[in-house]
Amino acid sequence: MLNAYEMVVQLDVKVPMRDGVNLSADLYRPRRSGPFPTLLCRTIYDNQQPRYADMVETFVQRGYAVVIQDCRGRYDSEGVWDPYVCEAPDGYDTQEWIGRQAWCDGNIGTFGISYVGFTQVQTAPLASKYLKCLIPEANQEDNFGHIYTEGVLHLQNAINFGWWIGGRTVHSYARLNFNPESIYWHLPLISALDEFNPHPSYKLFLSHPTFDDYWKSYSLKGNYKDIEVPALHITGWYDNLVHEQFKTFRGWSQEAKTVEARRLTKMIVGPWVHTALGSTNSYGDVQFGPQAAMDLMAVRLRWFDQRLRGIDTAIDREPPLRLFVMGSNVWRDEHEWPLARTQFTNYYLHSEGRANSLFGDGVLSTVRPGEELADTYDYDPTNPVPSHGGQSQMADNMGPRDRRQVERRDDVLVYSTPALGQDVEVTGPIEMVLYAASSAVDTDFTATLVDVYPSGQAIIVTEGVVRASYRHSLEQATLMTPGTVYAFRIILWETSLCFRAGHRIRLEISSSNFPHWNRNLNTGEDLATGVRIEIARQTILHNAQYPSHVVLPVIPAL
Repeated sequence: MLNAYEMVVQLDVKVPMRDGVNLSADLYRPRRSGPFPTLLCRTIYDNQQPRYADMVETFVQRGYAVVIQDCRGRYDSEGVWDPYVCEAPDGYDTQEWIGRQAWCDGNIGTFGISYVGFTQVQTAPLASKYLKCLIPEANQEDNFGHIYTEGVLHLQNAINFGWWIGGRTVHSYARLNFNPESIYWHLPLISALDEFNPHPSYKLFLSHPTFDDYWKSYSLKGNYKDIEVPALHITGWYDNLVHEQFKTFRGWSQEAKTVEARRLTKMIVGPWVHTALGSTNSYGDVQFGPQAAMDLMAVRLRWFDQRLRGIDTAIDREPPLRLFVMGSNVWRDEHEWPLARTQFTNYYLHSEGRANSLFGDGVLSTVRPGEELADTYDYDPTNPVPSHGGQSQMADNMGPRDRRQVERRDDVLVYSTPALGQDVEVTGPIEMVLYAASSAVDTDFTATLVDVYPSGQAIIVTEGVVRASYRHSLEQATLMTPGTVYAFRIILWETSLCFRAGHRIRLEISSSNFPHWNRNLNTGEDLATGVRIEIARQTILHNAQYPSHVVLPVIPAL
């Protein structure tokens, strides 16, 4: 443990921005002659948070200076916080200021998770000459992909973000008696937080339900071409930002400006949730064993030592992808995404018209359907399917949960393979092609991939959703004609899991996943102001003309 004689600490150092606003930063550096490579973390969660203490000590002991800065308008920093939008110029100005200080040797790396990961990637296209590398963990490519999924509002994200960080500091649920469970049901959504003095961003997000110029103005899309340095991306299969992180890795490794940035960019994905990257902490109903743990601090040090200090840590000679294969519970290195040896395989829906619930007759197989009866169910927004497991943001309801209680509902269609005769590994992006009709002018369709154990446990693997009115474009809504059959593309997020012999592959189809995503009221009214509710009769087709299927990225055994 470092003592006061080994580390110099300067608190509340004022860092000037281009508009005259001063941001507060705490500086930690070794008590010896410098200059030092410098690590920067820009946070909205208080730069004095205990979570940073051990990291700072380890970095300083290794010979780095560390700057932990409060973002604009947060805690000790001046100015007004404009969430996400202000981070690119402020981050760039901070990097330029650090690079000119006598204690910095001109080499800067960045680190942090979630919003703090986004503060990093936002600055990369601005290409400060001092920025040499990044470690963004659990972050997004753009904020539209964080707040919306295929046109469907991430209700938990929007509500919790808008309220929890409503002022200059974070709020206390206990002190203000805030119960998000009741708020999720409020209609209209635009006024759900009115009595709690939310941050203006909540209503701003709801007023932009399409991928418009507001979201595009601070998206990485189209800007990877200006990035000159590599990044080490870290996420988990059950992280609520895993899909966004894969987008960022793809853009960085394929479109970055320099060969070095593309070649050296890497990604690590473990069997983790958003709040426990690198950990084997108990969550969900499945344990992946001690091998699921990873010493992420050791990984960070290897990366920074290579990039900022020129120490050969061998990390550059390792493949760009390190993935944890759930089920097999092993780590594996890969060279590309999707994997070159992937056999994309269609698994088709089948039934005799009664796939409703766990007790129905739904079947999933690689055989194309012939003439089969459609399945139907009623989606009632006043009684939505509850979120349970997966990439949900609910701390006590995320990860690999047993779905059997959900699958007892008649508004959940269940399609399962017979028990597998051999292992089937599914690693890669997953997509559903669903042919469906509705009695409503707008509605949602959800798809959930499940691993069914011989014991009957039905463990969620990954999930996806589509809002019918955004079936053609996320930039413009188009209502449906009731009773008309449409083809819907549902993106289930990336995963890596080996369905073991004796297990079954299962797919659930429904129309809600609440409160993870907001309820579609089935009336086509505005997302923010709509209050009128209708029950929708949903028809799912699986026949020769309309062969509904999920495309699984099957990896052949080596």
